Amino acid sequence: MAKSERAKALEAKQKAEAKAEKLRKKNSTNPDDWGRVRQIVETYKMTAQYDKQLHFWTIAGLLIPFIALLALGFVLGSPIMWGITGLLLGFLAAMLLFSWRARRGVYARFEGQPGSAQVALQMLPKKWLTKPAIAASGTQERPQLVHRALGPGGLILVGEGDAGKLKPLLEKERKKHEQVAYGVDVTVLTMGNGAGQVPLDQLSKYIKKLPKQLTDAKIQEVNQRLKALDARPNIPIPKGYINPKGARSAMRGR
Repeated sequence: MAKSERAKALEAKQKAEAKAEKLRKKNSTNPDDWGRVRQIVETYKMTAQYDKQLHFWTIAGLLIPFIALLALGFVLGSPIMWGITGLLLGFLAAMLLFSWRARRGVYARFEGQPGSAQVALQMLPKKWLTKPAIAASGTQERPQLVHRALGPGGLILVGEGDAGKLKPLLEKERKKHEQVAYGVDVTVLTMGNGAGQVPLDQLSKYIKKLPKQLTDAKIQEVNQRLKALDARPNIPIPKGYINPKGARSAMRGR
């Protein structure tokens, strides 16, 4: 049965839309639109700009297991089998090393920029709910920011900026959050390289190691209560604040 003119027009329209979408993704700069291979390639390029030893580490990770197992294979009389095994292990080792160096590269890229704490918070597991810049003060050159993370380790407020000026801002936010958290302890952290502070590249690891306090159900319950705070008027964020959205997406190739 021949297709009707309407069916043909619809099919042509769908093909044109699919082609346009494919072209859009091909030229997109948004990591969410990229395939896995492009994510890995783009992440590698970005990391190499900040990590001059990246090539050495990835090549070493690939070759050392391959050469070691290939040599073992010759000794045992099965060089092909052991060589293939070594190649697979080498590829895995190279990817693990690349992941490690890529994470370091992301931190190096944002180190010292306003809003960089949220980059580390985005590296937390998906069970953690994060919200950047829930409070801010200061100037464009030296802003003070407070970010929030809610997860198994509890309700965490992370401050970044001048430690002295952060103290009253963090205390104000702590009291606000305690009013709606109802018995859930609010942990306050300050990101930085000074005494008693948590460095950027250690922040997500530090939070993940906190003792488990909340179940999944409790996390959702507290999150619903926090929406009352989130509904307050938008705070003025200093112009120097960076939006690290996409930092986690750019790491999906790890």
